Amino acid sequence: MIVGYRTYLALIEPSLLEGKETLSTGMMDEIRRCQSAIEEALKGRDTAVVSSGDAGIYGMAGLILELLDGQQLTDRVEVEVIPGTPAFAAAASLLGAPLMHDFACISLSDLLTPWEVILSRIEATAKADFVLVLYNPRSKKRHWQLGAALDLIRRHRNGSTPVGIVKNAMREGQSVEVTTLSMLDESRVDMLSILLVGNSRTRMAGKRMVTPRGYMEKYHHSLEKAK
Repeated sequence: MIVGYRTYLALIEPSLLEGKETLSTGMMDEIRRCQSAIEEALKGRDTAVVSSGDAGIYGMAGLILELLDGQQLTDRVEVEVIPGTPAFAAAASLLGAPLMHDFACISLSDLLTPWEVILSRIEATAKADFVLVLYNPRSKKRHWQLGAALDLIRRHRNGSTPVGIVKNAMREGQSVEVTTLSMLDESRVDMLSILLVGNSRTRMAGKRMVTPRGYMEKYHHSLEKAK
């Protein structure tokens, strides 16, 4: 049994689904979907719950474990969380090396997290000079939140800070763009985008973003000796 959001199941190679039953639902039906998977597993069926990226990062692994714990089923259902490639890692690889130093991931969706909490996290991480990865940055209904978040970030970053916009990372329709905090066109960002906002040290190396880890500063003398 293969269970998942219908958009994600559509991304699976068709041959992998041959001979298998599938169960899909739309957005905002996650609990029913995961509960169905648990019920199939209790019947003794091998059941896979599909998430995009990594199931343990904004995926369904946590909800599955919460449901099992709430129903006292943790000893009856064996769960294996398979690591995947999270969207921020795929996006970063396409942009260069923007995540070479400390970074924070924040989702701008307030469906499950109060907007005030999201803003407090943006404020704290921007002030602490983390590289910022913004998930779910802008939808048709949430068109104003990205602007509010960027205004907050701009209080702690200068306008020349590199910003990467990656849509559909490693999927059909992929696009990669690098701009700056002052030149960012919010209309080019949607729910399929990941934004990576550099910290105070992030710079461009050719056409690639890079956030120095500090190797060059600490060990530059070794490089000079080698020359």
